[in-house]
Amino acid sequence: MKLLARSLAVLGLVGSMVLAPSLKGDIRVLALPPEQILDKLRPVPVFTITNEQGAPLVASISNEGENASVAGVFINRSDAENFVNQLTQRNPELANTVKVVPVSLAEVYEMQQANAGSGDRPLSFDYVAAANQVDLARAVLAQNGQDGAKFNGVPLFLATGGQENGYLTIEQGNQQVIPLFFQKADLEGLLGRLQSQQPDLAGSVSIQVVNLQGVFKLLQDSNDQQLDKIVLIPPRESLEYIRDLQGSQSGQ
Repeated sequence: MKLLARSLAVLGLVGSMVLAPSLKGDIRVLALPPEQILDKLRPVPVFTITNEQGAPLVASISNEGENASVAGVFINRSDAENFVNQLTQRNPELANTVKVVPVSLAEVYEMQQANAGSGDRPLSFDYVAAANQVDLARAVLAQNGQDGAKFNGVPLFLATGGQENGYLTIEQGNQQVIPLFFQKADLEGLLGRLQSQQPDLAGSVSIQVVNLQGVFKLLQDSNDQQLDKIVLIPPRESLEYIRDLQGSQSGQ
């Protein structure tokens, strides 16, 4: 799996930061085409559990008399490895046949779209966020006057501010992009640099939380021109793991 270098570079940004309009502009454009959505998801590594043939480990779940097949998709490698360790205790024979494999979020998204509504038991994907990030997301929502206890799914953290509550953007190449972080600490690092570089702007900024599945739906259905500026920033640990993995493979 290849990851774009831009994602790792974003974690050490020194470029300018400004506020963009919120995703409520009057200019209407077409929702992002599938290939552009995949381009946004491709740099994001996630982790799955697969068997010796490379097929995902699937759980059969019964819900109100209907059976469903569900595969886990872990945002953090450590959570995927913990799952395998727990499986070793419950079913050591099965655990010996599976392993943790990094894949691109774009690959999972493609499979999710291809399997939606297909067959009697379509394969669905359960995105597993780090528990501490979910707790942080709920705390942010509570601070913002929302019901954080109801939040479920994979949180993404972003910053807004200014008189119009616009989205904080960063300079990437020759354009301004809206970064959405899988880890709150990575966004806080960016805001720390903003505080030293542009303290007046930093004083108006607050952290917001959105859901990964909600972002999927926005990219698929919304007609807002700002969506093209969204960039997903994976956890630093995931990017460093992929970089080290690619380095070891190239040295063989």
